[in-house]
Amino acid sequence: MYDFVSGCSCEEQLKTTVDQLAGQSAEKVIYQTSLMSALLHGVYDGTTTVSRLLEKGDFGLGTFNQLDGELVAFDRQVWQLRADGSARPARPEQQSPFAVMTFFTPEHQHHFSEKSSREEVHRVIDSVITSDNHFCALRISGDFVSVQTRTVPCQCRPYRSMPDVLGNQPTFDFRQRTGELIGFRTPQYMQGINVAGYHEHFITDDRQGGGHILDYVLAQGTLTFGAISKLVIDLPQDRDFLQASLNPDNLDEAIRSVES
Repeated sequence: MYDFVSGCSCEEQLKTTVDQLAGQSAEKVIYQTSLMSALLHGVYDGTTTVSRLLEKGDFGLGTFNQLDGELVAFDRQVWQLRADGSARPARPEQQSPFAVMTFFTPEHQHHFSEKSSREEVHRVIDSVITSDNHFCALRISGDFVSVQTRTVPCQCRPYRSMPDVLGNQPTFDFRQRTGELIGFRTPQYMQGINVAGYHEHFITDDRQGGGHILDYVLAQGTLTFGAISKLVIDLPQDRDFLQASLNPDNLDEAIRSVES
């Protein structure tokens, strides 16, 4: 049957309606493998593959086994941001000791037409999602005046703690680059389970470079973001994790030292 008024078949109309309803009713969930406190302790080997992560979300960030660089995911693609500042597509069989994924369904959009600092971007998000008790996923597609990043170099056993590893972390300064910023805002009560506050990764538009963001200045771009109220955590079962000290006295200080 064909609807001459709308110009499409009833089957097409039904499919469009179902797709719209599915998008509206899809549950927003964050999937996380392992804990940030485990990384601090040196639990750098996981069993969760890139292909498994993509079953849990099309958007996210994390790291790779042996802390071999940073992980950034969007548009159902996963990239490895390496210790030399370069980027490459991740292989499906690569494994991660810590990652955070979701199916990105933003509810809000804001366009920046003037130069804005990282703090100014965060204030826009905080003014819309005013409660710190929910998670928030965010993405910026735009032109950046500068982006300061760091990446983690590959480690060998016996693993040192993450604060020790990052004492000599490589840092990079991307200037006048177009790219994608992928991130999450995590509630303060989640410190240790995840990274409380803003955690963001960057990749250039040519997909040749990027890293964990230390700071940035946006020239112009579009911010999309949305709140998430459900978290699912997959805890490792290996000996490294089971024997790790996951609640040290200096937990908050240690996380802030490696993330900023």
